[in-house]
Amino acid sequence: MATAAVLAGLVVAAFEGTVVTTAMPTIVRELGGMSAYAWVFSAFLIASTVAVLVSGKLADALGRLPVFVGGMALFLAGSALCGSATSFGALVVFRVIQGLGAGALQPIAMTISADLYTLEERARIQGLFTGAWGAANILGPIIGGWIVLHMSWRWVFFINVPVGIVSVVLLLASYRDPSRSSPASLRSLRSLLPRAAMQSPAV
Repeated sequence: MATAAVLAGLVVAAFEGTVVTTAMPTIVRELGGMSAYAWVFSAFLIASTVAVLVSGKLADALGRLPVFVGGMALFLAGSALCGSATSFGALVVFRVIQGLGAGALQPIAMTISADLYTLEERARIQGLFTGAWGAANILGPIIGGWIVLHMSWRWVFFINVPVGIVSVVLLLASYRDPSRSSPASLRSLRSLLPRAAMQSPAV
């Protein structure tokens, strides 16, 4: 159940980077914003990259489960907002929120899988997770086109919500964080703060 949960979270995050591609002409036709077309993708990628860098440290300090659930909540909130967007500028802003959540999901999913399996089993599981990324690159645009053709471009984003909720429920029911020592957690959390903030002002 825990493996299915993190795999589902990884899949929705991976697909969201590619499934929007074929929906974009329809989105631009409805909302406008052709001049800012590239920002729908760039905002998501930049935000997810930043979140990847921070989420690992947060997981060391707070635990894998809170960071994964928090990342999923952020991702689903961004998805719902993207699907409800009434202007192209709002869509770009909401994609930042979605990207931050996706960036938190990606490394924590890998970390949780490492907690669940022995060294001998991890290669097989990592291969499964890596395959999800490959499938996203190939199937994402196809699925996006099918959704736009038979439903609405807004469901490119709304479809993440039920999948994400199931992922969180499964993970809460089947996974517990490994024990951590308090000093290590505090050191990890402090390392997230800017160095300048940790120093006393000169007298």
